[in-house]
Amino acid sequence: MFMNFETTAALIKDGKLLHIAGTEALLRKLPKGAWVGGSTEYFMEKSGAKVSGDQFHVIEFAYDYAIKSYDVKNLKNIAADGFENGFSIVIVPFDSAVHKEYAQKAPEYQDMFMKNTAGWIAGLNLGKEGQTPIAVNGMTGEAFADRAVALHLGVGADKLCSINIINIFSQDESSPVITFTEEGFKVEKCLVGGKEVVFADYLAQNAIDTKMPLVGAYSGTGINVSFKKIEGGVVHLYAPVFKDIEYRMAKHIPDYVKAFTTQLAGIKAENIAFSCNCILNFLYGELEGKSIGAFSGPVTFGEIAFQLVNQTFVYVSVEGT
Repeated sequence: MFMNFETTAALIKDGKLLHIAGTEALLRKLPKGAWVGGSTEYFMEKSGAKVSGDQFHVIEFAYDYAIKSYDVKNLKNIAADGFENGFSIVIVPFDSAVHKEYAQKAPEYQDMFMKNTAGWIAGLNLGKEGQTPIAVNGMTGEAFADRAVALHLGVGADKLCSINIINIFSQDESSPVITFTEEGFKVEKCLVGGKEVVFADYLAQNAIDTKMPLVGAYSGTGINVSFKKIEGGVVHLYAPVFKDIEYRMAKHIPDYVKAFTTQLAGIKAENIAFSCNCILNFLYGELEGKSIGAFSGPVTFGEIAFQLVNQTFVYVSVEGT
């Protein structure tokens, strides 16, 4: 639900448990209370995606909860700290040390795939200078550029939680297999069909559309790695690549909006407790003003569905009495 500053502040003062997405400047002004927040100016709403610098997207919960912040040293506990039956919403500032730590090591964390861990990478308005991506612990009033914040929620034994990904991309089987000998967010060289090449040169020489992500095959599931920029012969990515994963370029998507709405059509919106969508889907799909169904939430600089993913729609379902 979209709210102005005054209405949001009043809910906090009334003791409501909230997840809040909005601008860095507005988040820093909110009173202390039972809430977590992350910075973005891009949003989904039922009437259409939008850019807003003066409103919050607010989700109210009525579950058992714990709010904690995490630095690089204790980030490994983020899944283990979650409730046995419930889900956690994790907010991580973009391009921070905890962002890189989570992206590269989350699959190794204790209980990571045993407890439901979802969330998003907080960002900024790409057209404005002087902003810093932040995650906010509303209990303490602290806004972090270098720590993650988690809202751990316990839903009770009578409910079933699940984390789901809508990924409109799949591997282009006509694309050669691409593998990497070094892991991380920056790539100079890679193996294409087993032959070592300069990755930036390969992309340029083959006129590859970098709006389409790399898609890695993870135990039968396609996980996207999106392109950030190519600079000085180095390919910069929004998520790290890993050794021993076979990647291919994604198949071209002729109609972004139709691809989303087709996959979202069968989802019961009333069961959705949280959802977020990637900024690259927003931009490349030209989604501003367009509706992708009865869903609302932040548009993000990366999505968390246990591990970090890119160019996806992530949602949490809670079903039961």
